[in-house]
Amino acid sequence: MSRQPSPRRRAAAAGGVAAVVVSLVVASPTTAATTPAAPSAPAADLATGGVSAPVPEIDWAACTGPDGAPVPALAAFECATVEVPEDYDRPDGLTSTVALTRLPASDPAQRIGTLFTNPGGPGGSGVDFVQQSAAVAYTPEVRARFDVLGFDPRGVGRSTPATCFRTAQAETDFLLQQAPIAFPVADAEVAPFLASNARLTSRCGATSSERLDSSSTANVARDMDLLRQAVGDEGLTYAGYSYGSVLGATYAKLFPTRARALFIDGTLDPATWVGDPSGRDPLSVGVRTGQGVAASETFDELLRLCAEAGPEGCYLAQLGDPAEVAEAALQGLREEPLTIPVEGEPVVLDYATTVATVFTLLYNPATFTLVDQTLAEVFVLQQAGTTPEERERALVRTGAVLAALEDAGLTATRGAAPSLAGRVGEEYPSIGGAYASLCAETARPGSRAAYAPLAEAQDEVAPHFGRFRAWVGVQCEGLGAEDPDAYLGPWDQDTEIPVLVAGTTSDPATAYDFTAPYAASFPDGRLLTVEGVGHTTIGLSACADALVTRYLVDVEAPASGAVCGQDVPAFPPLAVAPLQARALAADDDAVAAAAREALARTAVLTGSR
Repeated sequence: MSRQPSPRRRAAAAGGVAAVVVSLVVASPTTAATTPAAPSAPAADLATGGVSAPVPEIDWAACTGPDGAPVPALAAFECATVEVPEDYDRPDGLTSTVALTRLPASDPAQRIGTLFTNPGGPGGSGVDFVQQSAAVAYTPEVRARFDVLGFDPRGVGRSTPATCFRTAQAETDFLLQQAPIAFPVADAEVAPFLASNARLTSRCGATSSERLDSSSTANVARDMDLLRQAVGDEGLTYAGYSYGSVLGATYAKLFPTRARALFIDGTLDPATWVGDPSGRDPLSVGVRTGQGVAASETFDELLRLCAEAGPEGCYLAQLGDPAEVAEAALQGLREEPLTIPVEGEPVVLDYATTVATVFTLLYNPATFTLVDQTLAEVFVLQQAGTTPEERERALVRTGAVLAALEDAGLTATRGAAPSLAGRVGEEYPSIGGAYASLCAETARPGSRAAYAPLAEAQDEVAPHFGRFRAWVGVQCEGLGAEDPDAYLGPWDQDTEIPVLVAGTTSDPATAYDFTAPYAASFPDGRLLTVEGVGHTTIGLSACADALVTRYLVDVEAPASGAVCGQDVPAFPPLAVAPLQARALAADDDAVAAAAREALARTAVLTGSR
């Protein structure tokens, strides 16, 4: 989507652009400001060549907003910040700030300890994940027995951020000035896309090189082990989603005897993630991890489920064969974008933005109906025989959905953060956080020019989504980020506890094919499959929730190979009449409300890559 936004919607538009840029993640000469080390606390023996680091003390307090006042909506949570070594080779040197939040156990008398979580990304905010989703992601029994803790990894969000500009406003202004394309499709779009990317990369590298150079997953794992000791847990209890599977595997390699329970949901193969340890790999990380293929297959499954639901459950099925209608709509956008009025302002809906948006909506079956409706309305608008009344209805309904998507994108990409003030200028949650671990440890082709041929080839392998995901990692080219303390393998594990590894059979972001091999890398890995659609198993299956609860509480894992079903159908019966029959006046608010409700249920997951 592109337009010249009014002042009222500039923030939303910038959030949308940021969401597109961040979506190219699988999920700096002024140096970054750091903080002098805190007074030494008891030393922790870390797996970093025999060095030790001070264990921070956590001073939990009410969660506050930018003005320092407690936030009433977060009254159930506690917040804190701690200092960790910026470089574990110099544990008493400069430090980085890590922001934390926790939902205290609801039954303190039966409390087991702390459940550490990571929602993925990389670059996902663990603070946001816990505050927005802990109450629904975990069963009442888990929430009774554990403090549920989330932290923003180094470089991300409210922690010492890897900023790309001196101020948040400067970043917003920059993003609004960039070429408004999600990814290049036509040959003529490649050069401006790469030029825009190079401009952003140069700013991130100039502003936050030191932060990026210490932001590997291994250092996040070392931070997490310090936090484990700080909360007083003898062993780590961990739930990691998506990229959080790489963090879980890395922690297990660095600290094989320090885990109590590891639950991994939505797996990336860590060796595939890292790529060639030399740092050069002919494939981009997006191609290596198979995201394009996984997304294309999940989209095919959406269309199959739509056909199965029929006209009573799916709008595309009211117009013909869902696969044929959806393909026609996408190809039509590729040839000619549509202009949609969104809250009185014209928005250009093009092919690339639609593909990127559909990819995000594939994360949760609750938003499949938005994919269905949007593509159906687009198809109606593209038909020569559409009447003026039908066109007006389709424009209004599509605009309502796009407004809801834009608002959800703003919420997911921008949050309040305390001002930490340093030599780089204003501290703020920057788009640079999405580049941190991704660019500090993953191998890449070594040239921006290598990505266009990869994207073209992937478009044949995985229609629509292969081209999109092939560009993941291009933002790292020229950045120069490299963490010498990164862990790059091998990945055969020594952890002796049972490790529960879950995945859905149709996951657009982390291919199910990685799930069984990930489990097999552990001496006692247990595979849990949910036969369903969506990125990770959160909210999909009461059967899976029960097995995960038993594992986290009692460390009793099901036998490997356990299978659960998805509870809620992706396409329940429609509550409204067929497309052409619906009344305009009654439709606008209802469509917008339904879209916002669906997006609210999936807000955090769509921010996890």
